[in-house]
Parts: sequence; structure tokens; C-alpha cells
Amino acid sequence: MMNLPVADLGIPADPNPATRLRALWRPALLQAFVKLDPRQLKRSPVMLVVLLTAALTTVLCLAPDSGVETGVALQITLWLWFTVLFANFAEALAEGRGKARADSLRAGSQGLNARRRNADGRFEQVPASSLVKGDVVQVLAGELIPADGEVLEGIAAVNEAAITGESAPVIRESGGDRSAVTGNTRLVSDRLLVRVTSNPGESTLDRMVALVEGAKRQKTPNEVALDLLLIGLTLVFLIVVVTLQPFARFSGAGLPLIFLAALLVTLIPTTIGGLLSAIGIAGMDRLVRLNVIARSGRAVEAAGDVQTLLLDKTGTITFGNRRCTALHSAPGVGAEVLAEAALFASLADDTAEGKSVAEFVRVRHALVEPAVSQYQAIAFTAQTRLSGIDVRGQRYRKGAVDAVLEFVGLAPGALPATLRVEVERIAQSGGTPLLVCVDERLLGAVHLKDVVKPGIRQRFAELRAMGIRTVMITGDNPLTAAAIAAEAGVDDVLAQATPEKKLARIRQEQQEGRLVAMCGDGANDAPALAQADVGMAMNEGTQAAREAANMVDLDSDPTKLLHVVQVGKALLVTRGALTTFSIANDVAKYFAILPALFAAIYPQLGALNLMQLHSPQSAILSAIVFNALIIVALIPLALRGVAVKAANAAQLLRRNVLIYGLGGLLVPFAGIKLIDLLLTALNLV
Repeated sequence: MMNLPVADLGIPADPNPATRLRALWRPALLQAFVKLDPRQLKRSPVMLVVLLTAALTTVLCLAPDSGVETGVALQITLWLWFTVLFANFAEALAEGRGKARADSLRAGSQGLNARRRNADGRFEQVPASSLVKGDVVQVLAGELIPADGEVLEGIAAVNEAAITGESAPVIRESGGDRSAVTGNTRLVSDRLLVRVTSNPGESTLDRMVALVEGAKRQKTPNEVALDLLLIGLTLVFLIVVVTLQPFARFSGAGLPLIFLAALLVTLIPTTIGGLLSAIGIAGMDRLVRLNVIARSGRAVEAAGDVQTLLLDKTGTITFGNRRCTALHSAPGVGAEVLAEAALFASLADDTAEGKSVAEFVRVRHALVEPAVSQYQAIAFTAQTRLSGIDVRGQRYRKGAVDAVLEFVGLAPGALPATLRVEVERIAQSGGTPLLVCVDERLLGAVHLKDVVKPGIRQRFAELRAMGIRTVMITGDNPLTAAAIAAEAGVDDVLAQATPEKKLARIRQEQQEGRLVAMCGDGANDAPALAQADVGMAMNEGTQAAREAANMVDLDSDPTKLLHVVQVGKALLVTRGALTTFSIANDVAKYFAILPALFAAIYPQLGALNLMQLHSPQSAILSAIVFNALIIVALIPLALRGVAVKAANAAQLLRRNVLIYGLGGLLVPFAGIKLIDLLLTALNLV
């Protein structure tokens, strides 16, 4: 999973697109009218101003101004209402994309009961909604786990498809890193005794529902700062518009009040004001579609600004289990002979390493394997460090170098020179050498290594191009760590890592002014996860790790942190791009409206009438129509997000200014002029 799937960036696939479209836009259209309530619009100050202006122009239509035709005044009023409705529609559409999933999740927990242990040790039936942190519940096979918790007793298979979408059951047991269970998942077998770890409204399910609905989404610091900027710009333009009437009166003329109201709406940053909430909700929705739950929007934004990424080697950069990558024959031994011996010696080895040797040989050689009934199995154990079979009077063995030498009766230093060189080369490259023998004859060596995941090097190169440094964390010795780091293409390595070393490294990076992200799953990762600006815990990990982190990956896939960084960056880039576009729009609107309004009062302003609009009425109405329609045109971009290219912050800024700044400057000139021609041709002004 090296690239974000298309479904994660938009609406999930549906066999009937028409059905999907109706399911989305009809409820969103209804919600657009519901959101006209000023108590809801107060979250968006700019759109609240547009609403009040629309209400004012509605009143002015009932008391016509002698300077404005009734038809023009009515059109201006309608388009002002449409502007508010389009902005509400964008927000409702963003919320609606996750509402179906939220409803299905909530439906699964409604009416759910739990078997809670009381003070005298007996179990009583209570509503799951009444459970609090610390309660102990018993769950039997076939029942839903009533709340997030930690297994105190038992081992069982759990189907987490309702939360993660993964159909294969996972094993949960007391102790270790697989003791955490998630509410609303189903117990497939056996029984569990679970201690509840969340209060009502704080569970994974509750957080997911709140995120996908967007109703309880708190504004992030960047959104609050942008809101303050938009409020400031609105106040400035309000003062400017209010002072225009005295100037006109001083010149012996007057401006219709409805024109001034419309002018205010066209000058304030309505585009970003109308889409800001939708951008934030869509960004959180993309995160939920990745099956990552964030405790706050602040963490998502921090992910977009991350400059240092700390990643565990095992399971993130590498597959985690050592795999066979090569077989090296001893002198005088054919490749086919060694392959057969390695396969036979691995038939009774149930370890991941043993299975990888058998898989490696089967792919490259067509060999006839003995039936299970034909051989005596010698399973691998930690004591013998050997595995193999006895078949047809021969003993095939595979295992650690010293263990095999002891089996064939050789001293530790008696390894033949050719094989000794090969074994040393494997060890120096960060791999693990095994020897293969049949009876007392050494046949060759097996090269096991922690295999780097395909495409991870390219992924790190993309992050580097974005200005993000990657640091691999591993408990390996420095030599092995350096070999894997070179193959994976990480920027730095923290070898023989301890909890103290991880914490110290994160603090050092932060003291140097960098934002740090990290993922982990064990209790020993908890201090570092809590210290990191973005800490992502695995859902299968310990409760300590999940509580310390500000994100939880329900799929327990450590590579997901790379995608989270991309989602956060896409959120910031989208918001910045549309803000740039919105503010650049105002320049064109100045040239469209002000010269047309004041040309009769100050003929010299005619030189600024670059668009040569038909009349003041046409100029005002064209700008209002464009102002409303541009929100509709940008809704798909706000929901989908701006594509993030592999570039650093300075390059992204230049790209945004060039595309959305210049585009925001030129598009209104063409759009307003085209609307002016259309309105004139239809005799609407």
C-alpha cells in the first residue's frame, strides 16, 4: 500500500453512480436550507455577513430604490441567497460523505447490552451505553464487544470488519501487545473477560462517528487563525463600502443601497469563507477512510507540517520476518542438490523463516517432495536451533551455523574456507546465515535477511523531496542497521534503540525547531508517542501506546503513517490554495465593479473599466453571479483536495501562487465579462 487508493480520496465505489449521486446531493441540499439558521452560520463569520446582506437586500426589494430596477434588485437578492446556499451545500456534502458509514456504525451499537461484573463477582445485564472506564465485562462467542477495552482473561478470535473492514478474524488475548479490543466488534470464538478503557462518548466508535459526521469537529488552530484573518478583511471592506456613500454624496450623486450591499459581498473573501469548513471536514473524512482515528484536527494539521519521521524498521520499512533471498553452494555441490536439501530440511519448520526457504526453492526449482507419511519430522526448537526430516535413510538438516557444525561433528572454527567467506559476507551485510547439510556433509548456506518492502525507497525519496527527513529506529546492532538503512534509503538511523533513546531523539529534533511524527505499538513506545507532535499507535498494540498517541490506526499498519503525512499536507495545501485563489479574486472584482459604479460621477475612472461592462447594473449583477458560481465550481476541489507534488514548502508556495494566485486573478476577468455578455443578450439588465 504505497499510494493512496482513489476511493480514499473521494466517494467509495458504487455499482450505480446515479444512485450514489442521489444519495449524496438530496440530503445535502436539504441541509443547505437547514444551515441557514444564523446560530449555525456563526461558525463561518464571512457567510454570516452574506446571510445578513441577503436579508437586507430582501427588505430593500420590498421598498424599491429609485436608482435600481426591481428586476435587477430581485436578481441580486436571489444570487446572494444562492451564495449562502451553495456554501452550506458544500459543507453538507462533505458531512454527508461519511454519514452513511456513521449511521451503520451507530446502528450496530444501539440497544447493545453488556454482561458486567458487579461487586460480588456476579454478572448482570446492563445497557452498553452505561459502561464506564474500569468496568469488567464478559463476552461470549457470537456477541458484540460492548466497549473499547483490554483483555484480562482468555484468548479468542475477533471479527473487526465493522470497524476496520478487514474480514479475517484477529486473535486477542490477555497480556502482551494483542490485548486491546475495540467496541462494536464481534467475538468469533471462545470467551473473553474485558476491562473497559473508555467512558461513554470517548470510544473508538464514538470518535469515528464524530469525525465522519463532522458535527463535533473542533476547529484547528490554523482554521481559527484563518477565520480571524477573514473577519479582519471583512471589517476592512465593510468600512470601505460604508465610506463610499459619503464620497458619492460629496460629488452630488448617490449610490443605491442595494448596490453597496452587493459590493460588500463581492469584495469580502466569500470563496474561502464558504469552503473552509468543507475543506476541513473532507480532510478528516480522508483520514477516516484510511481507518485512522485522530483525537483532534490539530494532529492532522501537524502531520502536514512534519519535518522528521521516525519509523520502526520491523513491520514498517521491512516485512518483519527474515526471508530467504539466496542459496550458496559449497564447492562441488550442485545448485539443484542444495535446493532439494534446503527444501527437505524446511518441510517440518513452521517458523516464518523456514516457510520462506521452502517458498524460495519451490518458485525456482521443480522438485518432488516426499509425502508427510514418508518422513520423520524434526521441528525447529530454540534449544536445538535445527529443523529437518529423516527420509529414505538420510538426515536433512538446516539451522544456525554452530548448531549444524555440531551436528556434522565439526568444531566451530572448522568451517571450510569457501563457506566461511560466504557466511561472513552474509553476516556483514546485515543478514542471517544458515547452513544446510545431509548426514555429515555440508551442502551450502542460506541467506536470510529482513527484506525491505517494495517501493519503500521510492516513498522515502518522495518524502525527502517534500523536505521530510526519515529516521529508522531499530534494536539491531549498528552494522546490520546501516545495511538495511542503505537499502531502504532512509536519511538517518537510530540503532540499538531503547525507550530513553527514542524520547531523547524526539526532544532533540523538537528543540531544533522541527515537528516530529512517530508510530509505535508497545508500552515502551508510549513515552515517545506522547512526546511526538504526531504519534500514531497501532490498534493491536498495548493500551498504554493507544492512550499516549494522538492517532490510532485501526488496521495496525505502520506504513500508514506515510499516508497520514500526505493527507495532512494535502489538507494544508488545499486550504492555502483556495485562500490564495479567493483573495486574488478581489483584484478583478475591483476593476469590474468600482469603475462601473463611479464612471458617471468620476469620468476619469473610465480608464480603469478594462472589462467594458455593459452598465453599472450589469457589473454588479455579473460579479454577484460569478461570486456564487465560483463556489459551486470549487466544491469538487475542496472535497477531493489539491494534489500534493513531491516538493518542499518553498516550491509548494511558488506553485500555489502561480496556479491559484494567477488563476484567481485572471479567471474573474473572463468569467465576469462572459456573464455580462450573457445577461445583456438575455435582456436581464
